[in-house]
Amino acid sequence: MRTVCGERVPESSALKDAEQDLAKPPLVVDLDATLVKTDLLLESLFFLLRKQPSCVFLLPLWMAHGKAWFKHEIARRVSLDIAVLPWRTEFVDDLKRQRGEGRSLVLATGSDMRLALEVADHLDLFDAVFASSGTANLCGETKRDLLVSRFGEKGFDYASCGSRDDRMVWRSARSAVHVAQEPLASKAVAFLKALRPLHWLKNLLVFVPVVAAHRYHEIGLLEKSLLAFVALGFCASSGYLFNDLLDLDADRHHPRKKLRPFAAGVLPLSYALVAIPALVVAGCVTGALASPLLPVMLVGYFALSAIYSLHVKKVAILDVLFLAGLYTIRIMAGSAAVGIWSSHWLLAFSTFLFFSLALVKRYGELAIMKRIDGEGARARAYELSDAELLAGMGVASGYLAVLVLALYIASDKAQTLYAQRGLLWFLCPLLLYWISHVWLTAHRCRMHDDPVVFALGDQASRILLFLMVLTAVLAL
Repeated sequence: MRTVCGERVPESSALKDAEQDLAKPPLVVDLDATLVKTDLLLESLFFLLRKQPSCVFLLPLWMAHGKAWFKHEIARRVSLDIAVLPWRTEFVDDLKRQRGEGRSLVLATGSDMRLALEVADHLDLFDAVFASSGTANLCGETKRDLLVSRFGEKGFDYASCGSRDDRMVWRSARSAVHVAQEPLASKAVAFLKALRPLHWLKNLLVFVPVVAAHRYHEIGLLEKSLLAFVALGFCASSGYLFNDLLDLDADRHHPRKKLRPFAAGVLPLSYALVAIPALVVAGCVTGALASPLLPVMLVGYFALSAIYSLHVKKVAILDVLFLAGLYTIRIMAGSAAVGIWSSHWLLAFSTFLFFSLALVKRYGELAIMKRIDGEGARARAYELSDAELLAGMGVASGYLAVLVLALYIASDKAQTLYAQRGLLWFLCPLLLYWISHVWLTAHRCRMHDDPVVFALGDQASRILLFLMVLTAVLAL
């Protein structure tokens, strides 16, 4: 094979002979959303931003030189794992069958030639590759003109997903092969899943300031807390989408995360590009109905989650501090919504507790990866040898949260708020039990999700939570 002017053509005359066979013209195949369920330009862009976030400032300069140059500059800086892309396996299998029957196959894509050649080398199916170069963007009319000049009007069949550019090429093809996309209903369900609505339960922390101040009987405060709950849910979901875009490659190597909608190719990546700013705006508008200060905190929350996704999650210890901080910010957002600021007792308690939960999440990921990669397993910035240290820090932090709770119960503050303060002491063994239970579960490699989500589905955790709430109510 040799590559010339955005083409990869064979040295032999096999393709030429196939072109002359009018009964069986070459089948030209598109790449994005056709061979793979995703868009390689966006895949490359998010991969680049994750590896080199500073390149975000170069993007406008590259685009100023044209889209072809934009694609070229991104492609030459990334190295995608082609093997784990979400392939349309049935279509690829059909191409292999046609290839076995002697059909000539050609890959023609708007993606950069570097990526197109990696795909072609991986599949080993195509006689020629046409793709964008740094100077020519092979899409729409440009692609049609190239194919017509190469094979003649109606001298080829064209397989694609049926976008507007594809339909332009179809008009010059002998026949159009439409590669079916995911149904709209499936995309709607997948989009809802990508928002992770179950994780919205973490946002119940916004009600903590009202409950802790014993002002839960004031309807106006509860309404503001509810608005904060919804607003924070929007911003949190936007953060989840942003994180999923940056983690595509890592998620596809994970036994469970590879099923996430974007990693699996069920949802186009463009959906997230629209949804992320829309959700942030929706969150800020909703939050402004509760308090003018809340949108500021929501923007800060999203900014911190974005910083975490871009860089911090690759820094050991700092990543779990960020996760713990994002939990605590939920409480502070509740305070901003109702104008009741949390005591130092509550902030200290939440910091230690959420630091422990963040560590158990990393410890659980290490346990999962050990089953896959053995003794060389890694999870984010942690090696398998770090597991014992993570467990020690996490258990200690959880027990410190119990200590802070005990000191609060013994304080004058608790005496003024609870008529039966002595009952509160039962909270300490209950919380000790739950923290120990969570860490024991993780140690036994049974912590397969976020610890908060795990607690919702774990019977022991639900019983302990009920007993803790009941104890607090009886102590009033």
